[in-house]
Amino acid sequence: MLGPRSRTALLFVGIIALFVVIGGILGEYLFGSFLGGLIIALSLSLVLNLVSYFFCDRFVLWANRAQLVSDAQAPRLAKIVAELAPKFGIVAPRLAIIPTQTPNAFATGRDEKHAVVAATEGILRLLDDRELRGVLAHEMAHVKDRDILVMTFAATLAGAISYAAQMVIFSSIFGGNNRNSNVNPIVLLLAAITAPIAAMLIQLAISRSRESRADEVGARTIQDPDSLADALAKLEQGNAARPLATGSPASASLYIVNPFRGSTFASWFSTHPPIQERIRRLRAMTRDFQYRPTISAPRNSDLGGRFARSSR
Repeated sequence: MLGPRSRTALLFVGIIALFVVIGGILGEYLFGSFLGGLIIALSLSLVLNLVSYFFCDRFVLWANRAQLVSDAQAPRLAKIVAELAPKFGIVAPRLAIIPTQTPNAFATGRDEKHAVVAATEGILRLLDDRELRGVLAHEMAHVKDRDILVMTFAATLAGAISYAAQMVIFSSIFGGNNRNSNVNPIVLLLAAITAPIAAMLIQLAISRSRESRADEVGARTIQDPDSLADALAKLEQGNAARPLATGSPASASLYIVNPFRGSTFASWFSTHPPIQERIRRLRAMTRDFQYRPTISAPRNSDLGGRFARSSR
């Protein structure tokens, strides 16, 4: 059975192949040149990826209203992150607080030197220290594996495919039949309609694969799978009761659990594996002796500060 990294690599091959095909078809239809369309599509993708690479962290923080904070402003968060960073072999990321009571967290940044771990006010109030440690270990696993960069590139390619498909549809409707093209108009429209859907499904599959790996790597590193399992159960209930009211669903894949709630149909296109399945896997890890923690993190410590856990 393929591991998460192998599955991600294969999915990336799939989305790149899809990008090549739709770009070539567009070039063949518009210019009578498959290679010309491919060059234009690759150039556009390169520009978009460069912008995403250098500015993804700033854009993500701005889009989610996250505010960078100092260690003194969030001592509880800073203490746990500082403890975990050496375990993952990375420098401690910057910290950010999201001003919402929806309990959630995410990591962003192209590498560990530019990484940010963001937590909502709600998650700091809902979880005890051990559960928060499990969540932050999951986010540090994302930082270690550069998952945000992976997901940014996947989203950029999917967006470029969607844009190219829209150009195909627009040109076929309003541009008339191109005599230089050898592409059957019916085949052209089918490709333009199905390519964005396929790209979205591949992007979602990459996201789910990275979430599963972050669960495993985080739990393996801190040797306490139950801490994340307990946190996920609370977060699922908390986000169902108080879904995120602002922000774009496009950012859902960043969070440890989906902060938005929709119909059953919409859940088919979830960016995350089912919570119960994630919890089941973590509980199974706990039954393996090598994951049992030797020292438990404090469950109810009060570290003080602006975002310390409220007493309940």
